[in-house]
Amino acid sequence: MHTGVFMSACAVAVMTLVTPAHAETVIPMQGQTPQQIQQDTAACKAQAKTAYDQALASASQAAAPAATTAAAAPSGGRLKGAAVGAAAGAAAAEVRGNQHENYDKVDSDVQQEYRQNQAQDAAVAGAVVGGARQRQSRRETQKTQQETQQQQAQQQQATAAQSADAASKQAFSACMSTKGYTISL
Repeated sequence: MHTGVFMSACAVAVMTLVTPAHAETVIPMQGQTPQQIQQDTAACKAQAKTAYDQALASASQAAAPAATTAAAAPSGGRLKGAAVGAAAGAAAAEVRGNQHENYDKVDSDVQQEYRQNQAQDAAVAGAVVGGARQRQSRRETQKTQQETQQQQAQQQQATAAQSADAASKQAFSACMSTKGYTISL
């Protein structure tokens, strides 16, 4: 009788050391031999690994459709800049023209052409500035989206790993229970 108890105690000690991924203690309840314990443990570890892999794959597939799509890029920056520039150029031309005493003596067509030229030049400058602002805004938006997507991916990976680990432990425990073992934490 003492030999059976000794063998069972040895098997429990061996199983505690052999299963580091599962911090459980395996207690044989039907007098299994050390060889049988090793075979059963190996079979149940294989099932646990399969459960882990399946849970991880399932979580990855579920996360794929939830990936964030890029928001529409801001547009119209050049056009807005050109419009603001044209208005500012025309107003500035009017102010500059009024600062000269002979401006009122110049033909109205010449005055209009001067204002249009100034507005055109300012519109070009405004389009350049508006385009630059639009590109900067787009870069900032993309950077923010990438950071958000990275954070979400990390959270999903952590959650998937936890779920897969729980599935693995459950599969190992269920397998060992059906083979006549008690699992204690």
